[in-house]
Amino acid sequence: MSLVSYDHLSQLCFEMEVAALSMGFSIEDLSWPGLAVGDLFHRPRATVLVTVKGVDKLTLPDKGISYPIENAVPFSLDSVANAIHTLFSEETPVVLQLAPSEERVYMVGKANSVFEDLSVTLRQLRNRLFQDNSILSSLPLNSLSRNNEVDLLFLSELQVLHDIASLLSRHKHLAKDHSPDLYSLELAGLEEVGKRYGEDSQQFKDASQILADSLKKFADEMFNLYSGNAVVEVVAVKAFNSPLMRKTRSILQSSQSETDNPYNLAYPYNYNYSVIFNIILWMMIGLALAVIVISYNLWNMDPGYDSIIYRMTNQKIRMD
Repeated sequence: MSLVSYDHLSQLCFEMEVAALSMGFSIEDLSWPGLAVGDLFHRPRATVLVTVKGVDKLTLPDKGISYPIENAVPFSLDSVANAIHTLFSEETPVVLQLAPSEERVYMVGKANSVFEDLSVTLRQLRNRLFQDNSILSSLPLNSLSRNNEVDLLFLSELQVLHDIASLLSRHKHLAKDHSPDLYSLELAGLEEVGKRYGEDSQQFKDASQILADSLKKFADEMFNLYSGNAVVEVVAVKAFNSPLMRKTRSILQSSQSETDNPYNLAYPYNYNYSVIFNIILWMMIGLALAVIVISYNLWNMDPGYDSIIYRMTNQKIRMD
């Protein structure tokens, strides 16, 4: 499948819905013509999402597809990862969510064993760059420097892309199973380069070109590992409009919540409510009818003719 790029996102759950729908999961509604109806039984084995901060657009290869979308807001693929973990818990899914600059990592399934040697902390990433088989030995740095911390952060994220494909190539059998895999990577090194040197600097231009080439190489490697049955999505966003915050509630907020909901209205139900309600309702009706029928038959049963226990007992008494 082709490499897909989004200049920026339009809503919080847009990218989550695109990833979920492309992998065959059900969603409420997606009013976007970018996905066509396909074979339900031939879905991508892997979805790779790379979020690049600090730039509005990246240069894609000719075979790539780009969709400009406005009003970028933060998003998360946690619900997709949880769905994969729940539905394929007995199989071998690979779920990896990683943000190297924030030292944030989340692994599910076989990802814990596949990426056991993956560098995830800033110290590990720095040490990994100066090893013999790192990308510094083959990557043209141009105006970037090995002695600058900002440049090293940017290069370490490229090293992570290389290591993910390298480690996954040692477990090619996981790319051929029937369970879907999910990779979500967040790269902020280019944004730091822009803050350090300026967006009009030669360092920023070189970093953007190096990143685009590295993403193309990473996409090709993932395509080959999954025999072309994978989707690689790149989200290029200058800056998010609003931060993604976790909603919490405390006792001090009780008075405020009462004013926000003066009529004490219930929370809106999601699309699964009718399904769950019908399952529980008809199951209870079926069990109630079964209890009534069984009770009626037991009440009107003749022990002498309908019960094998009494029948065998009567024969034994007659023999004695």
